Amino acid sequence: MLLLTALWGVWTAAAQDLIVRTDDTRIEARVTEVAPDAVRYKRFSNPDGPTYVLPVDRIRSIRYANGEEEVFSAAEPSESAAAAESAAPAPQVTQVEPVESAVPAESAEPAAPAATPAPAYRDAAPEVMVARTYEIGDYYNENGLRGVVCQLNEERTHGLLISMDEETLPWSVFAKREEWRTTGATDRKDGRANMAAIERYIGQNGLSWADFPAFDWCRRQGEGWYLPSIDEMIVIGHLYNGGSRIRSNRQVRQRFNDSLKNNGGKRMDRLMYYFTSTELDEKFAATSHMSIEPPYMVEIPKHNKFLVRALHRF
Repeated sequence: MLLLTALWGVWTAAAQDLIVRTDDTRIEARVTEVAPDAVRYKRFSNPDGPTYVLPVDRIRSIRYANGEEEVFSAAEPSESAAAAESAAPAPQVTQVEPVESAVPAESAEPAAPAATPAPAYRDAAPEVMVARTYEIGDYYNENGLRGVVCQLNEERTHGLLISMDEETLPWSVFAKREEWRTTGATDRKDGRANMAAIERYIGQNGLSWADFPAFDWCRRQGEGWYLPSIDEMIVIGHLYNGGSRIRSNRQVRQRFNDSLKNNGGKRMDRLMYYFTSTELDEKFAATSHMSIEPPYMVEIPKHNKFLVRALHRF
């Protein structure tokens, strides 16, 4: 039993990442993302807790659980810290909490003793920002971007928004057999790739966005909006029904639709088909619906009119 306990302690210590900040603060963590401007992590002691964000200019290095170390910046004193050190005859200690009042120089009261320096292994939480998390069906309104959260990453900090409004439009206007054409918009996973394919096809063939009304409507919602692919729409249908279509989850659907209706949008119609950006051949495009009954993908002639919603990443 003692041996097992010892081995467990070694494994636990090795399974953590160690973030060393520029002020020598050390944070035991599990790093989830390293971006050019910030590092996201969860506290090692609370892996299911909130995600924290720390700017890289406050990080000296990270030692990962596998032993690798990544150095971000050298420990150099700031200009203000250097000036304070040269001006003061005795070491100055930065207070973690702000001082409410200062004792005047002419006061007869004796000066308070210097504070005891904090230990090197401290976690200065006030400088750490907690990333906001979301739930499926949340109304999102940040920096002019509005929509309802319809898909999330594991940390629940980023994902997809579905547009507040919808429209009934054809995929394309080419209705006659001699006009049928393939455009190359065949990606099943990412509607943005299909939007790019349509843009190339328009440029190569002297057409306009008006020839592809469903795509044009999504594009006119603003920069970054696009017509979802078939796989994206199928996943949204699952999440709209509570994560699965094995059984009806009216409460989840109601929350989703309330976010739309209560913020000036249109409720999703689970009994109608929605066009996706995925082309199946020269005549048909893939459509999907929000109902629990399969099939979840049906081919529909491109010139027919069906519902259209746009997606945006956040």
